[in-house]
Amino acid sequence: MISWAIVMTLMGVTTNYGGIIATRFMLGLAEGGLFPGLNFVLTTWYNRNEQNLVISFFFAGSTLAGAFGGILAYGIRHMDGDGGKGGWAWIFILEGLLTFICAIPAWWLIPDFPEDGRVLNGQEQKKWLYRLQQNQGVTNTPIPFSMRLVKRAFADWKTYVYALMYIGIAQPFYSLALFTPSIIAALGFTNANANLLSVPPYVLGFITTLLVGWYSDRVVKRGPFIIGGMLITIVGYIIQLCHVSAGAKYFGIFLCVAGVSPCISTCITWIGNNVGPIHTRAAAMGLLFSTGNSAGIISSNVYPARTAPRFFEGHGVAVGFSFMAIVCAIIMMIANGRENNRRDELYGEVAADGSDASVRKPISDEKRRRWGLEGMSEEQIIELGDSHPAYRYIL
Repeated sequence: MISWAIVMTLMGVTTNYGGIIATRFMLGLAEGGLFPGLNFVLTTWYNRNEQNLVISFFFAGSTLAGAFGGILAYGIRHMDGDGGKGGWAWIFILEGLLTFICAIPAWWLIPDFPEDGRVLNGQEQKKWLYRLQQNQGVTNTPIPFSMRLVKRAFADWKTYVYALMYIGIAQPFYSLALFTPSIIAALGFTNANANLLSVPPYVLGFITTLLVGWYSDRVVKRGPFIIGGMLITIVGYIIQLCHVSAGAKYFGIFLCVAGVSPCISTCITWIGNNVGPIHTRAAAMGLLFSTGNSAGIISSNVYPARTAPRFFEGHGVAVGFSFMAIVCAIIMMIANGRENNRRDELYGEVAADGSDASVRKPISDEKRRRWGLEGMSEEQIIELGDSHPAYRYIL
């Protein structure tokens, strides 16, 4: 955080195009690991039926930042010319300084893993780890690092379907984050008012992100919420593509933001729920975010000014990617459901809380034979991860 805070502040003092490109490259280099790293750490701290709400809280901060970013941009516009700098430069300088201030206490406030003992004392740590392993089984049990486990993530076809799903969600999300003020301005509002009017949709997105995170954990389902959210997003874009009033198109923006915002955190949670052991999950989540960032490249190039006010090209691309996310979610629900049924038929039904896949729970000789675990060491059983016969995927 400190490094990208410094880089962002320096972006405000650049004087040419080359300087902007260089500092922007360094900003991505410094900031790139934050989102996947923090989300991965969250999956190691909470049970599978708790993770979406926690990750939604984390991600909702980004959504809320989108809301207050509009207010901040509106205020900073009035600093244009102060100190001989444009308003755009002051945005980088002030936000960079604010990030630097937040980065100092973050060094102590952000914990590592539960087993590191930095936050929990000995007894608390044992109870917390036992609780996690009873729910997540071998997928969250500490194990020595191995490149073999990392390679497993890249060899699993499901990783790439999750990644495509994330791209399908991220593309319209980035499009909205980048161009909502421009879309609103094209409805006939001034640029200043467009920045202010971009705030309410993101406040709604903040609310829907938390509500979906809470309820999807309650019912322990992910796919239906992604499908539903992306369908709402598509409806919002269709409204904007139609010849309707400015008010109706503005309502369409509300639908887009409210629909797509919860899907980001739910997709992240879904892959975190269903991949293990931890090193395989870390690699899979890294791939998810790396490929998902390509959506930002697409989004930034499909809203040329010449297509205003309907922005047919940009909205059309967003609709296409939204459909792709829906298709991927359906594929994963079917694939995971079939695998769960196959394991039930082959190995027998298991505890719904996932405790049967824990190495801390004694396994009878009969189950060990039925599950094919005879002669396997504890480490070998842990390495099975989500392939463990007693493990069941979340749909």
